[in-house]
Amino acid sequence: MTKIQSHLVVLIAGDSGDGIQLLGSQLIRAAAQSGQDVRTLSDFPAEIRAPQGTVSGVSGFQFQMASEAIFDPGDAADVMVAFNVAGWMKHQGKLKAGGLLLASTDGFDARSKAIAGLPADAEPLADAHSRFQVLEVDFKKLTGEALKDSPLSGKEKSRAKNMTILGLLTWLYSQSAPAMEADLKRQFAGDLGEANILAFRAGYHLGETAEWTAFRREVPQRKAQPGTYKTISGSHAIALGLAAVARQLGRSVLYAGYPITPASDILHELARLRPDGVLPFQAEDEIASVTAALGASFAGSLGATASSGPGISLKGEGLGLAVMMELPLIVINVQRGGPSTGLPTKMEQSDLFQAMYGRHGEAPMPIMAIKRTGEAMFDMVLAAKMAVESMTPVMVLSDAYIANSAEPFRLPDLAGLPQITPPHADVQRLPYARDEHGVRPWITPGTPEGMHRLGGLETEANTGHVSYDAANHQQMIRERAKKVQAVTRFYGPLSVEVGAPTGDLLVVGWGSTYGALRTAVEALRDAGHAVTHVHLKHLFPLHPDLFSFMEGFSQIVVAELNEGQLIHVLRSQTTRELVFLGQTSGQPFGALEVQQRLAQHLSDA
Repeated sequence: MTKIQSHLVVLIAGDSGDGIQLLGSQLIRAAAQSGQDVRTLSDFPAEIRAPQGTVSGVSGFQFQMASEAIFDPGDAADVMVAFNVAGWMKHQGKLKAGGLLLASTDGFDARSKAIAGLPADAEPLADAHSRFQVLEVDFKKLTGEALKDSPLSGKEKSRAKNMTILGLLTWLYSQSAPAMEADLKRQFAGDLGEANILAFRAGYHLGETAEWTAFRREVPQRKAQPGTYKTISGSHAIALGLAAVARQLGRSVLYAGYPITPASDILHELARLRPDGVLPFQAEDEIASVTAALGASFAGSLGATASSGPGISLKGEGLGLAVMMELPLIVINVQRGGPSTGLPTKMEQSDLFQAMYGRHGEAPMPIMAIKRTGEAMFDMVLAAKMAVESMTPVMVLSDAYIANSAEPFRLPDLAGLPQITPPHADVQRLPYARDEHGVRPWITPGTPEGMHRLGGLETEANTGHVSYDAANHQQMIRERAKKVQAVTRFYGPLSVEVGAPTGDLLVVGWGSTYGALRTAVEALRDAGHAVTHVHLKHLFPLHPDLFSFMEGFSQIVVAELNEGQLIHVLRSQTTRELVFLGQTSGQPFGALEVQQRLAQHLSDA
């Protein structure tokens, strides 16, 4: 009999060549199409082909599906699929006591144990039977039998093992087999497509014939807002956001990028989608990409560029040039573990100081942070509005978690998106004469009687001519800073996610910590604690109401995935005592872990 379950957390782990991410993506698309809410977490090695069978080469994909709104991929897993012994060794601590372990026994043979560093006589699953429900299946053999008549090579057949497991999981979690097959047929064709369908059916029918109904689970549909939904990743959402920017601005957008993990997927998505009004351009290096984007803004389009960690460092001089020239520019920093090449596929929030101070001279620019995939598209439109209507570069902080995580996204009514109004090319006004917000006109090349000087040398107030005068430089530094401070007019109310305007504890976060923090705070509030969660979208300038809002709370905790960057900024502007909650492990917060740490602060008060 199928058991109804409101939340289900699934963890899949195996070799990085086993198709773990593809398998996970298929499952979460099916769940979203079935009406469940979904949140995901991808965890994979940095190497293009990591050492096969090793613990360091394990690729993992975790997702939570639920019949209600959720905000994180879950903590402990209800079910774990271990493709091999290395995957089990790395992630066995994440499976709930009494949870279901689905072990592919072909990945637990003597050779697999040796590569994973275990002796030949080790029995890695011996203890599992006493702690978990365990199903052991030789998926490699099952796949081979299903594809015995396929013209594919033996190696190609074995790679279809993930499709066999997909079939079994589709049956176990009551997903639609016809819908899954239709989705596979859209993606794969020819002999490979046929093999995938045969392998999928073999796994699906295994569940039926083995009579594993005791393990079957179903997550009901949630009550979602009516509309058209699409399952998207953060990088896909950013690409859609740039397309929306071109529409709302009424001018073309040049996206200039250079390949770097995990920012590359934005360029890939734009190259795949080719949205109207957006031109994707792969430059020869990071410096060329930022200056090409700035050149597009000089010419009257809007330039956008993205990178991660080291690439943002290389763009530093170009960003300073954008500040000096006072041209609009969107810069997306998809943060990853550092320093240097660090942990390219892992996530951190360690680039906040770099975003604020990583340019020579006094070169302030607005800094925003995306908190979840579902808001990334709208954040790009807001960033572009700020950049264009204030004639300034704007940096948007994403990270590897947002880039690779997925969730159902309700396609918006485009008529409801904010318009982006460029400053008038007023040649009656001098090129650096400012309006009431400190913004100069956007006079593009070819504008009649609009000739003016533009460059990286300090400009004379109003005229834009080169000036080395000390008093003028001081004035221009202050004018540019004042203009950036004025972007607070775009902010709207302070974002209070959960809770009341006063209480015992205020939790302040930013970026991708949103899901874990919100889930933890909601749990504490359900337990009767007076806890409030504020999540900052705007990191520079800070929201003007933030510090007055803080006064309503006895304790304030600042949570971030670094060694204390936002809290350092906040401490420089308030005398309130602030408590730091952080980690720099390359992994996101777990909601349960955050809940326990916050509960400790409440009990110590």
